[in-house]
Amino acid sequence: MAGAAAELGRELRAFARSWDPSAPPLAYGYGPGSLRELRAREFGRLAGTVYLDHAGATLFSQSQLESFTSDLTENIYGNPHSQNISSKLTHDTVEQVRYRILAYFHTTAEDYSVIFTAGSTAALKLVAEAFPWVPQGPESSGSQFCYLTDSHTSVVGMRNVTMAMNVMSTPVRPEDLWSAKERRASANDPDCKLPHLFCYPAQSNFSGARYPLSWIEEIKSGWLCPVSTLGKWFVLLDAASYVSTSPLDLSVHQADFVPISFYKIFGFPTGLGALLVHNRVAPLLRKTYFGGGTASAYLAGEDFYIPRPSVAQRFEDGTISFLDVIALKHGFDTLERLTGGMENIKQHTFTLVQYTYEALSSLQYPNGAPVVRIYSDSDFSSPEVQGPVINFNVLDDKGNIIGYSQVDKMASLYNIHLRTGCFCNTGACQRHLGISSEMVRKHFQAGHVCGDNMDLIDGHPTGSVRISFGYMSTLDDAQAFLRFIIDTCLHSSGGWPISQACADTRDSEAPSAEGQADVAPAVVHRHSLSPREDALTGSRVWNNSPTAVNAAPVAPPVCDVTRIQQTPSEKAAGVLEGALGAHVITNLYLYPIKSCAAFEVTRWPVGNQGLLYDRSWMVVNHNGVCLSQKQEPRLCLIQPFIDLQQRIMVIKAKGMEPIEVPLEENSERAQICQSKVCADRVNTYDCGEKISSWLSTFFGRPCHLIKQSSDFQRNAKKKHGKDQPSGTTATLSLVNEAQYLLINTSSILELHQWLNTSDENGKEELFSVKDLSLRFRANIIISGKRAFEEEKWDEISIGSLRFQVLGPCHRCQMICIDQQTGQRNQHIFQKLSESRERKVNFGMYLMHTSLDLSSPCFLSVGSQVLSVLKENVEGHDLPASEKHQDVTS
Repeated sequence: MAGAAAELGRELRAFARSWDPSAPPLAYGYGPGSLRELRAREFGRLAGTVYLDHAGATLFSQSQLESFTSDLTENIYGNPHSQNISSKLTHDTVEQVRYRILAYFHTTAEDYSVIFTAGSTAALKLVAEAFPWVPQGPESSGSQFCYLTDSHTSVVGMRNVTMAMNVMSTPVRPEDLWSAKERRASANDPDCKLPHLFCYPAQSNFSGARYPLSWIEEIKSGWLCPVSTLGKWFVLLDAASYVSTSPLDLSVHQADFVPISFYKIFGFPTGLGALLVHNRVAPLLRKTYFGGGTASAYLAGEDFYIPRPSVAQRFEDGTISFLDVIALKHGFDTLERLTGGMENIKQHTFTLVQYTYEALSSLQYPNGAPVVRIYSDSDFSSPEVQGPVINFNVLDDKGNIIGYSQVDKMASLYNIHLRTGCFCNTGACQRHLGISSEMVRKHFQAGHVCGDNMDLIDGHPTGSVRISFGYMSTLDDAQAFLRFIIDTCLHSSGGWPISQACADTRDSEAPSAEGQADVAPAVVHRHSLSPREDALTGSRVWNNSPTAVNAAPVAPPVCDVTRIQQTPSEKAAGVLEGALGAHVITNLYLYPIKSCAAFEVTRWPVGNQGLLYDRSWMVVNHNGVCLSQKQEPRLCLIQPFIDLQQRIMVIKAKGMEPIEVPLEENSERAQICQSKVCADRVNTYDCGEKISSWLSTFFGRPCHLIKQSSDFQRNAKKKHGKDQPSGTTATLSLVNEAQYLLINTSSILELHQWLNTSDENGKEELFSVKDLSLRFRANIIISGKRAFEEEKWDEISIGSLRFQVLGPCHRCQMICIDQQTGQRNQHIFQKLSESRERKVNFGMYLMHTSLDLSSPCFLSVGSQVLSVLKENVEGHDLPASEKHQDVTS
């Protein structure tokens, strides 16, 4: 392991030393103060985390929040629409913040007005609704709304407003505008005053490409025209992404409208933006609705309304979010104090992105194939043409794209936070990834929607991966990301990957203004878990006696099946005798508390939601949000036991006294609360302060145990192209997808073999078959004949119970967590992906096709499993028992 870390360090160090030696030294950090100290002091919560989604939202600093909190506790801020002393203080403070914003953009109240909005999206909507559009008609060709196709969804969405006003919308490709500039295409007629609006981003939120600010004046003057239409052109500059890491001088580049979002700059407050409007344009804006604070006078009984004189007062309907506005002052103060200004941030973040781009683009597989495909319109030569954003897809050594969802899951194992998808910029996504409009429609018909994990359709990507740097980002962050790519792509076949790679909280010596070029590698180390994570008693088996709750070591159940001869490799892997015989259930598990340890049984009752009490409880944080092992691996150390006779669940964990929870709620005392599971609303009730205190002590933070309300029905969604039989509606507990999950022992054995053969260093076996099976958290484990044969099944029968096979389980990074220790090892996820053609599927979802609970139903270890093949699967080479279409027990 140490050798692998050293090799990674040497590669990155060698690259840093040879990195563009002829270039002038680049700025890194903010003067004599150490960036390492700044990170530790202001962003201590980032320790062990590599945050690379600053284009999505940057992070607020500790002192910024403390300064704002102190302001609130020391002053009284009233409603600015009132006339009392506290309200006057609020009004004056808000006006000072307006001046501060204008100064930040190098302009004054003589030229621009600041209209506070709920964000840049609300600012764009305001322009769309208030711009003086002229509709098409017999006497006029009408106004034109033009926008660059490399624009955020919120810009493109303006066209629906203009469409309702009978105004034509025209998308303009970046290459078309570049060619128009080369042709010097203009449409200038001083006598034509027909108003048109052109919108473009100062920085692409997709690729980070920066478009010329000179376009503003060129388009307004008529020297450059997006389309050949006479009239007067106004320009909206979408600056939300750009101003997060670069200064914008509105005294030089005088756009008519500039929407911004402040959380992109400071990280806090969210939900607050502004529209900067040039004062020469403000009188042209039209407004229909008027809200509180916008009227100088009006009558309730007559059509009489006189608006406020200033543009800000006219368009800020109702009471603005004045406390959030006051928070901006502390954001500006803190940013200036920590960095010295936005020019320093621009240079610092560009140093990081250029270094990362050069290193990333140079990575190759042994056969010479590139490791990534970068989507960019610039060569990353200067911050004038490129922001601190890299958009890419990871490739395999054959040039095939690895889906962004898989990359995201792998990154999370390294505690790297990045973003995937199309980033609310379909136009850029289509252009860079070669996705036609027809393909977008077909992808939607195939079930793909914005924001989901359907990353590949017919081998073609539906999105990509984006990393972005912020003012507190360090070279350690960049190198930790590069180590992640090297580790998962280039080192996956030679030696074991590092178990847990995190950026060290110390800063490396980076290229600086003084010309330093030698970069020390960030330290790679294992993630050490707390003392409670280092051990756990083994999995426990319910021994058929309904009163037994005492822990007992797991013993492989004896299945009444015919023994067959095992191969030496199967014996070495610890295959249960009979595992290659007929399909029978070898293990049954339920997980009473979602994401907690398994409770193994040999015989268990079936309910209308699956195995009785399976995922009936879950642990939530202080905000009522469900915790999973992805956020809290130590959940697997919580061991529940159910005693059906005493009607209790006993919960145990190392270092804690056992605690009992009743299986059913007291209807008179239960307080119903609502929570969410996989976007589904569920009614639950809190299990009480006693268990809450127990969990909070174990995890070291406030937690609660909640249970799904017995009178609440959560209906299963129609997924995987399957429909429920007529007259039946499957119901779910707190599971993610389906009532049951089935895995095949033969499939586990094949994965076990893949893992062992990949260890070329002669190390001892790291994963037992039992360990692997527990990681997949199945309800039903069967003895199979062939690996992954279960993926060809359409239905199965177990005794009188029939189940529909819904489809494969798409695995997340939870399979990398050792269910007995809570330790992570990403190799399982990586190897499963490599061995299964980049599809991280393992196990099959099951749902009852019909269920008669008029008499008790049970599932038992040793029961025979009969399968029905899918209609499109050839079955001539399978045993006759697998070809039956009418299955009976």
